[in-house]
Amino acid sequence: MTVADYAFYLFALCVIAGGLFTVISRNPVHSVLWLILAFLSSAGLFVLLGAEFVAMLLVIVYVGAVMVLFLFVVMMLDVDFAELKAEMAKYMPLALLIGIVLLMQLTIAFGAWEFASEAEQARAAVTPDASEVHNTRALGLILYDQYFLLFQLSGLILLVAMIGAIVLTLRHREDIKRQDVLAQMYRDPATAMELKDVKPGQGL
Repeated sequence: MTVADYAFYLFALCVIAGGLFTVISRNPVHSVLWLILAFLSSAGLFVLLGAEFVAMLLVIVYVGAVMVLFLFVVMMLDVDFAELKAEMAKYMPLALLIGIVLLMQLTIAFGAWEFASEAEQARAAVTPDASEVHNTRALGLILYDQYFLLFQLSGLILLVAMIGAIVLTLRHREDIKRQDVLAQMYRDPATAMELKDVKPGQGL
């Protein structure tokens, strides 16, 4: 076994352990830290596959931004996790049933799995030769050339989903004073302001 093989098994075990402890950890901060370990190990697997650009994206976007945001949310919000766990305990039998069904499906799929003879050729035909085109340039050619329309449509779908989530969760409460930008822009200074001639020693 080479060094790359040992690194692969090490990263793979770290991914599995990180995902497992993310789910079973009692402390939410520890869960976030275990998830960071899983992301870093996944980035290591991408490096072994020769996809350095995807590995750096995983580290910068997920570990550097999303996980830090999760840590701030978990550590700064006063969330009663004991109450949340008590609510989750009511749905534990249903969750176990769903988990057993998923495990059965995965077992059936794994038992019927067969490698196609043309799988290696199909995987090699997707990306160009690494000696001719760098993986970052190949990824750009696929996203912004071959699948440009699908890439843009997926971005529009995500934008519509984000706007829909904002609209569904937006609540206008009448007891809260909100800023009216148009009223501020269209106000007349002659009627909005009044000058007072205050004499020395005289209050308003």
